[in-house]
This record gives sequence, structure tokens and C-alpha cells, in this order.
Amino acid sequence: MATRSRTSIKLILAVAAALTAALPQALAQSSYPTRVIRIIVPTSPGGTNDALARLIAQGLSERLGRQVVAENRTGASTIIGSEIVAKSQPDGHTLLMGLSTLATNPAAYKKMPYDALRDFAPITQAVFTANLMIVHPSVPATSVKELIALAKARPGEILYASSGHGTNPHLTMELFSTMARIRMVHVPYKSSIPSLVDLLAGQVAIMTSPMPQSIPHVRTGRLRALGVTSARRIAAAPDIPTVAEGGLPGFDSVQWYGLLAPAKTPGEIIERLHKEVAAILRTPKARERLASDGAELVAGRPDEFAALIKAETVKWTRVAEAAGITPE
Repeated sequence: MATRSRTSIKLILAVAAALTAALPQALAQSSYPTRVIRIIVPTSPGGTNDALARLIAQGLSERLGRQVVAENRTGASTIIGSEIVAKSQPDGHTLLMGLSTLATNPAAYKKMPYDALRDFAPITQAVFTANLMIVHPSVPATSVKELIALAKARPGEILYASSGHGTNPHLTMELFSTMARIRMVHVPYKSSIPSLVDLLAGQVAIMTSPMPQSIPHVRTGRLRALGVTSARRIAAAPDIPTVAEGGLPGFDSVQWYGLLAPAKTPGEIIERLHKEVAAILRTPKARERLASDGAELVAGRPDEFAALIKAETVKWTRVAEAAGITPE
């Protein structure tokens, strides 16, 4: 009888312990959110990432019944804003509107204050955008194939611009050079706008640039588009072939954007945020806005986003190594 009593007591204690462990997550789910939610935007106002964060913030405010604000915290190639979120309380009230730099920064910087694969809980990859490979009209190349031939005839002479060391546009051009077996000279800028200005002025010959920034200049003839950098054509510019179609099979490089929370955020909160954000992105209003910016909707699952970040980190680290890029 005593043995049965002891067994019963142990069972009761085990059940109580399990319930106690589950209580924080259950409470988090039932009461979340309890205050203002901040979406940290590690990029400057006005870009694709900023616009996307504000679109999501407005939608979440309406759906969750709590104020959600987008807050720009820029600097150090998005590292400053990303670090804020990585080191925040994992309660779903501080989120990150992350982008491709989560995967490219490890190839460009020796010391990172966070680990993108360890310190974040992915919620959803919202969208991706292709870059346009654009040249100044003075460049005697009207296709990717002709550009490759020109670069091979003039090794180390053609200047290409980027928005900075280790950025997606920089590594995209290095991937292009490696695959095409050509050598061009990198001219880094502090952001995409001054690099685009110098391309328009003919100070540099070529660059890859986000479609919303560059397509207006292509339409007016001030720049020439050789191709989009994604594996397939983009709905916003169906007349422009891919780089792969233009002469470099297998080429694929995009910039992606997605929402993340600090690691160890309760799974119930991650799932709820994913559900709400995916619904926001699929509304006709959001679809129209995204399409006008040349963005392709994804709204993927958290595990799919995690896999993407891991694969992209491996890819761009290898590209940097192959190109001899030394982390700063």
C-alpha cells in the first residue's frame, strides 16, 4: 500500500512539474501581446525593407488589437538593429524586419555580435526581390553574353559599383565574376543611392541594384538592363530576361526579407505571428503594393525560413572565399 502511495505521489509531482513548465508558454499565448510591439528595421526609411515593416506593422495593429510600430535602427550594415533584437527578451514584443545581410554579413565581418542561425527565431520569409544588372549606356554590351566577352577582352579594367563591402550587390557581382571567369574592379559605396548616382554619371560601368530603385532609369533609357538576377523572370518586368537566360546558366541571386524574433520566443507566439503576417501579406492591398515594388510574395513557414538563412549563409561564405574577400 505504501509503495502504491509513493508511486502515486511521484506521478502527481511529475504531472505538476510538466504543467508548471508549460505554464509560461500557455500564459504567453493567451495574453500575448500585453504591450506595444516594436519591429526593428535595421535599414534606412524609404527602402523595401522599411516599407514592408510598416505594411506588416499596420496589419498587425489591426489584427492583434495592440499598437505595433516600425522603428529604424540603422548602421554597420544592419548589424546594429539586428543586435538589438538578438539581445531582447524573447516574449514576442521586439521583432526584426531582417534581410539578406543576415546571411552575407558573416562573410564580410570577422566579429559579429550575434549568430544569425542561433540567436533568432524565424517567423516568415515575407518576400524576395531580384536585383537588376544594369550598365551605363556607354558600355558596349547589350546582353550578359556580350558583357562577359567584353570583360574577358579587358580584364581588370571594368569598374563595378556596390552598396558596400560584403553586401548582397557586392557578393552578387563576385558570384557573377566567378561563374563567368572574368575579373572586374569593385568600387564600394556607403549605400545604394550614391552608387546608382555614379553609375548614371558614367563614373562606373555596371552594378546590380534593387529593382524599385533602378527600373525607372531603365524605362527612361538612362541605364540599360542586361538581366534580372533571380532564377526566373519577375512579374514587374517580364520583358527583362534573367542573367541565366542571357548567357550564364545557373546564376541566381536575390535579396530576401523576413520577420524574426529573438531565439527562445515561445513557439505558440511564433506560430501566431506567422499566421497573422501571412494573412496580411496575402490581402489584395498588400499584394498590389508588393508587386509595385517588384517584390515576389513568399509568406513561408518558420522552418522554411530557417532553412533558407542557413543555406544562404553557406552559399555566400563560399562565394566570398572563392573571390578572396577578407572579412573586415
